[in-house]
Amino acid sequence: MIKKSNWTIFRTVIFAMMGLLTANVYADGVGDLKTALGRLQGSTALKAVLEAKSWNRQGEGKKAEEMQANASVTIEDTTRGLQVLYSKELLSRLQAEERAKERDPNTKMPVTNTLKEFNSTELRPLVSAASNLSHRLETAVFKTEKTDILNGKSTRLLTFDIPVEHLSEKERKYLKTYEGKLEVWIDSDGTPLASRTSESMKGSAFVVISFEAKEDESLVYGVSGDRLIILKKESKNVSSGAGERNEIRVVKTLQVQA
Repeated sequence: MIKKSNWTIFRTVIFAMMGLLTANVYADGVGDLKTALGRLQGSTALKAVLEAKSWNRQGEGKKAEEMQANASVTIEDTTRGLQVLYSKELLSRLQAEERAKERDPNTKMPVTNTLKEFNSTELRPLVSAASNLSHRLETAVFKTEKTDILNGKSTRLLTFDIPVEHLSEKERKYLKTYEGKLEVWIDSDGTPLASRTSESMKGSAFVVISFEAKEDESLVYGVSGDRLIILKKESKNVSSGAGERNEIRVVKTLQVQA
């Protein structure tokens, strides 16, 4: 028979062990995430409509210039590779901008600039998101894991520091300060639901020119067949230096077609 004092100690030890076991169950979110990314690097054929909306502001006050545009393309990723289909309407808009530019060299070309968002470097991470996120995790430094609410549902939030070493030596050469953070929300089996990256930096070039920049990126993930995709990507970049200020915002949405 366990005495009362011993029972108190015994119960305390049991609860402590249960707490450790519970913590271990939920503390390996990074492992769960990596496992999920491993199984979501599939090659299921994908067809989708990608829309990009861009907004750019250069300068400040009354002298600031703004430019905004939106464009959409159809993309297909199959065993033949990644294909992009431009509609006749979009091609007509591009042609109209080119002709206007010929008449007036100062003419803005928002649609043409927005199409830069549809190059292969930008498209691959959208339709094959697992490999891109895996690459980010290779250099990220894990910090914390906690329970969080996302869109009204309980999730696990993993937080990482992004070391300055992920930048090239040339980029680091001009930096004085750098801060980078990556947050990834995952479900119970490690499948990523959303992520947010923020980077801020200050530096100087040629001694007298100081600059600072801040970049934020928010992603919403989805699963199509056996591949992880990005359903929505919002990015914002604000930079200033040499008396100039530039702000760019881009929102991309991917709608999978049956």
